[in-house]
Formats: sequence, structure tokens, C-alpha cells
Amino acid sequence: MSTSQIRDLLFSELYVAVRTTKELLKKITEEDFSFQPNDKMRTLLEQANHLVQIPFIDLAIGQEKSEEEIRELEKKLYSNDVYELGTVMETGFNELKNYYESMSEEDFVGKVTKPFYFTPDMEGHTQAKWLIEITTHAFHHRGQLFNYLKELNKEVNMFDLY
Repeated sequence: MSTSQIRDLLFSELYVAVRTTKELLKKITEEDFSFQPNDKMRTLLEQANHLVQIPFIDLAIGQEKSEEEIRELEKKLYSNDVYELGTVMETGFNELKNYYESMSEEDFVGKVTKPFYFTPDMEGHTQAKWLIEITTHAFHHRGQLFNYLKELNKEVNMFDLY
């Protein structure tokens, strides 16, 4: 299997997270936004915003944007509208996909970047590793969103995840 085929499989899998997240978001009402499973966790609205911003934010982190640039991007992308949240994730996915598809195979597997939060003694990640990281990050938080909806007694089941 070629590197481009593996990259395309990751895009396909990440798009499952995008598509299913958009559908889960449609089950949320404005009254649900303040739901917080406990005081150590995000509210539903904060969780949803974090999840949908992953393609944009994690791409920017992998491109070595500063913490200040990342925080500004998070503010810019923040929304209180479930349909806009879905659009943020879809648009971020498309930008991420375009970025990685424009990259040479050599850069995809060999270009190493380091995020602002790594300490000086930590090594950076290749672009291929960043794409894997972004994909797993999205699924992690999609799972959390799914559990928030279950706790709110929303009509969700395993078929909402595929």
C-alpha cells in the first residue's frame, strides 16, 4: 500500500467523524448547551466547539502556529449554532485535506514540526503522525459528545457512529 493510499484512508476515516458529528449536533437544543456531566468537564457547548474545531486547530498546531494564534483561531471559530458548528468541522476538514494533498510524499512522511506546547527536549512529529493524531483526537471527542447526549437521554445509539 502506498503512502498516498494510507493518507486517503485516514481522510476517509476522519470524514466519518465529521459526518457523524454533524448528525449528532442536530440532536442538541439550545437548552442542552449548559449541560456539564461534572464540574471537571466542559459544558456541552464547550465540548461541541472543541470537537468541531479539531481539523482547523490541530492543523494549525501541526503547522507550528503560536499559542496566541491558536487561541485567536479558537475564538474566531466559536459558535452557539449547531448547524454552524457542523459547517466549521466540514470546512476545517476540507482545508486540512487540501493541505495534506498538496504535500509531497517526502514531506508527508519526513517533514517534522513541533507544537508550541512541546518542551525543548521533546521531538516533533512528522506530518503523517499529525494526521493520525488529528483523526484519533476527533474520534476521542466525538465519543465524549455521544456520551453527553446519552446522559441527556437523547435518542442516540451505535448506528449514529457509522
